[in-house]
Amino acid sequence: MKYNFLFLLLFVWNLQSQALQDERQLVPKMELSFNEYLGYVKKFHPLVKTANLEINKAQASLMAARGAFDPKIGVDFDKKQFKDTEYYSLLNSSFKIPTWYGIEIKAGFEQNQGYYLNPEHTVPSAGLASVGVSVPLGQGLFINQRMADLRKSKMQLQLGQAERKLQAVAVLYDASVAYFNWIKNYEEFKMYNQYTANATIRYKAVQSLIKQGDKRAIDSVEAGISLKSRRLSLENSRLKLMKAKLELSNYLWLDNLIPMELTDAVFPEQNIQNTIQETLNTNDLLTQDFTVDNHPKISALETKINMLEVDRKLKANLLLPKIDVSYSYLSEPQYINSYKFENYKIGVNFAYPIFLRKERGGLKLADYKIQETTNSLNLERLQLSNKIKAQKEVISSLNTQYFIASDLVGNYQTMLQSEERLFTFGESSLFLINSRESSLITAQLSAIALQNEFYISNSELYKILANPD
Repeated sequence: MKYNFLFLLLFVWNLQSQALQDERQLVPKMELSFNEYLGYVKKFHPLVKTANLEINKAQASLMAARGAFDPKIGVDFDKKQFKDTEYYSLLNSSFKIPTWYGIEIKAGFEQNQGYYLNPEHTVPSAGLASVGVSVPLGQGLFINQRMADLRKSKMQLQLGQAERKLQAVAVLYDASVAYFNWIKNYEEFKMYNQYTANATIRYKAVQSLIKQGDKRAIDSVEAGISLKSRRLSLENSRLKLMKAKLELSNYLWLDNLIPMELTDAVFPEQNIQNTIQETLNTNDLLTQDFTVDNHPKISALETKINMLEVDRKLKANLLLPKIDVSYSYLSEPQYINSYKFENYKIGVNFAYPIFLRKERGGLKLADYKIQETTNSLNLERLQLSNKIKAQKEVISSLNTQYFIASDLVGNYQTMLQSEERLFTFGESSLFLINSRESSLITAQLSAIALQNEFYISNSELYKILANPD
């Protein structure tokens, strides 16, 4: 009778395997690879699209800064009429072209008339045309606010590209962690599903042997306890898997911001350990040295220093006196081409603070900001280099730990199979089988957790590198 148990066990196991195989054939499965998943996130996730807006915002700021150099047309008209008397009629139009070095080219036309016209507004009846130039000889010649704004806007475009990478890689890192969490819970669910099926087989086999009188009734209680424990673990893992899938769905979108939701037919990549480093572009880094000079954080800090340098030059320029000189040639419109030196209008504006406390204080603050950002840059260089070195060691160590844990799982499986073989010959007990199986489950959970840490450590290295493209 002791061999009847083995026969019954194999028979029920074959039926169970056939039922599972039929179920798989009825429900087609589809693998969602990690590379394909990240492709969806990069292309359609709203936060990644928001990160791309940093470039658009910087381009809009650059366009606005260039607008300070746009030519300007102005027309002023003022007229007063009272009791059939035209007091005055003033028309003053202008056209100005700002240039890079603070020089402004301007042209104008005046036509004024009236009984009570101010004498300084008296012009020929055909009007008075003017062509001239305005030059700042102190402040504003080599740098002024509009020049500084344009230079900073061009640098802002570089800063926007760096910030876009940092924002996008943060989203991709969170998405990767969600995918790895899905893999972890999926593997645990598969494991508990398998052991629940094994416990069910043992329970039914023990009940059959009890009916035949080959086993005691108390063995059914022990087998039932094991089955209920496996079912409880299975239900808990099913709940975790469902939550992991819903969390993963937060990162899956289609075009036009249409969210996606995973079905039960979709499962994670099975051989991801062979492709994860290639997908995250970290495979070359593990064997080669990496320079942080092109890192987005370094690029962003260097760009900020360059922008602060522009501010410093602008503050230093304020230490110079403000001297604006203007000259305009005056002529009637019909004689504009016949130049006469005696017809002109000139102007000189001068201003200079005596103590320059505001200007000197602003310059010192600009120097302090540059020094502060430079210190942050040097610190960031060192921190990034050390983070990369440390993360490479973490990945190597976790890889070694996982292989050891996998060997340990194999050893526990051998022990369980040996115990089951002894049980078929009546030389072991159900208690020992459950004990061996519990040890195997603990070892498998440890291996799954180490594998998950290995995946996350690769994504952390990917986040440190900050290269989402």
